[in-house]
Amino acid sequence: MSSAVSTEGTKSVAAGELTRSQRLDRLPFNKLHGRLLGGSGIGWALDAMDVGLISFLMVAIKQEWGLSTAQISWIASVGFIGMAVGASMGGYLADRIGRRNVFALTLIVYGLATGFSALSTGFWMLIVFRFVIGLGLGAELPVASTLVSEYAPARIRGRMVVLLEAFWAVGWILAALIGYYVVPQDNGWRWALVLGVVPALYAIYVRRGLPESVRFLEKVGRIDEAEASVRRFEEASGIEPVPSPTPPPAAKPSIKALWEKRFAGRTVALWLTWFGVNFSYYGAFLWIPTFLVAQGFPMAKSFEFTLWITLAQLPGYAVAAVLIEKIGRRFTLAAFLLGSAASAIAFGQSSSESAILLTGCLLSFFNLGAWGALYAVTPEVYPTTMRATGSGSATAFGRIASIVGPLLVPWVHDNYGTGTTFVLIAVSFAVAMLAALGLPEWKGKELQSA
Repeated sequence: MSSAVSTEGTKSVAAGELTRSQRLDRLPFNKLHGRLLGGSGIGWALDAMDVGLISFLMVAIKQEWGLSTAQISWIASVGFIGMAVGASMGGYLADRIGRRNVFALTLIVYGLATGFSALSTGFWMLIVFRFVIGLGLGAELPVASTLVSEYAPARIRGRMVVLLEAFWAVGWILAALIGYYVVPQDNGWRWALVLGVVPALYAIYVRRGLPESVRFLEKVGRIDEAEASVRRFEEASGIEPVPSPTPPPAAKPSIKALWEKRFAGRTVALWLTWFGVNFSYYGAFLWIPTFLVAQGFPMAKSFEFTLWITLAQLPGYAVAAVLIEKIGRRFTLAAFLLGSAASAIAFGQSSSESAILLTGCLLSFFNLGAWGALYAVTPEVYPTTMRATGSGSATAFGRIASIVGPLLVPWVHDNYGTGTTFVLIAVSFAVAMLAALGLPEWKGKELQSA
């Protein structure tokens, strides 16, 4: 492969002038990319497993403790309050102390908290643990996607981030399997939470096995480490290393910078997209098992339906991974959000088993494809100095919707029915679609440095 780099929106440079970021961008996909994707993806799947489990646990806990719908809603929403705080803190810390360190720390926090939550003796004890779990979960997601995005070659960066997001489906499938086979047993919900200790153990591998972001290392002046990391990736591709100039000192991350004239429009569009997608996703998918039980389906049957609906996430990610490098991030995201809105309305009107399964699978397909595209575009909106901060802030704003959704949706369902509930969810998808059209298109371009 040629050592010169020429990407859309980036001028060609001679080999001796390549920055380390450009050297990474020119590489083919190699085993180290695969290891980074797989290592980050497993953490992502464990995260998803924890989030997905709560939708099954709510049914069992409500029956065992005799809780009201409002109390169950708070068990779901308090985790998202923690996620909102964690996303904001995690993104900022990742720009200060490194992506890998924060990723490992978040796995420890939510893994241990999930395990201890299995010992909960009542509603308030579980509420406290769910908040702490949320802190870890919220901080992890924007950090992991930023780390993968910063190592991925420019021409396949979007696809790699969508594939990372696809591990979310793996985690939800694990949650659905645990929900189907474990939760209905005596104390099954407690044993399901015990499995949440796994992320804490996995953090040991993350801390030792995954590389730190080259862009972060350069930003904080750890040039020798940055150079060594780039050379490992070049050697894995059989490419001769070339010298790189030392980058100028970088500015410290600042949330205030998100609202400078250059970035304000992007920030508004990104935050609204995150808000709409979070409201719709968590408002719908956390409550689907409960809604199905309310319609008269046995708990085991509702869990079975949810498992099949969850499986439809995988082809959604696969299609998004192809389209995102064909037609771009923005239009892929908008198209999947439009499909999500239409599917939500159809699901709300379904009553037969076959219709529920079909429309539920379509909703899952389009919604999770949209998530993949959203995570791909988010790290590309801002430059290195504020990438994790910007991603974390957008995620944190979206988490406000994930708090409101699980609280508002059951109230709407109880008072106005399933059809109206999913019209509300469709409207939220439509708002996110319109906002997504205002995002920058960065397909095939080098990530911004400043």
